[in-house]
Amino acid sequence: MKRRLCQGIAVSLLLPAAGWFSSCVSRTGISAEEYFSIGMAYFELGKYEEAEKWLNRALAIDKTKSASEYNLGRIAFEAGRYEDALGLFDRILEKDSENILALKAAAYTRIKTGELEKAEALYERVLALVPESADDGYNHALVLFAMERYEQAEAVLLKYHFTLENNKDAFLLLARTQKALNKPEAIDTYSNWLQGNSDNQVRYEYAQILEQGEFYAKALEEYRTLLSALPQGPGVSKDGEMQVLSKPNIRFILGRLLLIADPESEEGINELTLAVTDGFSDMEALEKLAENPKISDERKDEIRRLVYGANAAKEKEETPADESENPEEETLSGETPETSPESGTDKAGGS
Repeated sequence: MKRRLCQGIAVSLLLPAAGWFSSCVSRTGISAEEYFSIGMAYFELGKYEEAEKWLNRALAIDKTKSASEYNLGRIAFEAGRYEDALGLFDRILEKDSENILALKAAAYTRIKTGELEKAEALYERVLALVPESADDGYNHALVLFAMERYEQAEAVLLKYHFTLENNKDAFLLLARTQKALNKPEAIDTYSNWLQGNSDNQVRYEYAQILEQGEFYAKALEEYRTLLSALPQGPGVSKDGEMQVLSKPNIRFILGRLLLIADPESEEGINELTLAVTDGFSDMEALEKLAENPKISDERKDEIRRLVYGANAAKEKEETPADESENPEEETLSGETPETSPESGTDKAGGS
């Protein structure tokens, strides 16, 4: 959804010199088409304020000029004025309900405003008019996925399956849709995506679905690959939460999976220990793991000892040092260190 909105109306720009602008402006009776051409020239140069001024002049002369409204809408969109953009796109659609460019622009803008139901309805109208539009099919599926209508999203993506291999975003969306539906096909879809692409988040999702399918050996392989790709560090966010894609968290997942796959796994305990040493702090997750019926009693006891040790270390770290533990710094009955309570004389000597 991060692609730039619309490719726009093809406009022939024969405006090579600044002098052309001044000569046009100086003439009387300038037509809406000329204002429009000047505005679009500025638009293509990225000078949106100037473009907006000239397009508004074109629109003032010819109220039915949808091209000016459309491009004014594009300018408003680029400026982040999404409500203004929608007003312009909707105005075009009131006059021409089958204007493809306005429908696409309105649908994309409603994604920005969070109106997913309306965006989805607009994409349906687009695809009814141009059913062969794979890009709009992908956008439609993306909206359906965001609305958690996964079955419909998958159906739309499979309709345009011939474009998936050339569109890695659409292919990944299909994998995530199938994962959300708990479909075994997701394993192959993720695997195929990762053959030509590399992304830690996607690899993590792939390892997750392998683990869910109890393909433990392959899941362990993917988690280890992910572990080697992640930077060192505790992986704790600003709010104190453990980041999913961090070495300590992936080590915990590895240890947990090793113990589930092999209840007597010593390697699993070693990974859990390394996770805690590296900064893994979710003791609740470790305590929950110690209750897992698939893990042997001996390993459960080791996990509990690991939790106890981590909690004790944290408590010691958080407890302030007791100054009274140092007898050399202790004072009695308000006496100063220089005064001997026994003799009332100066410790350095003398009465």
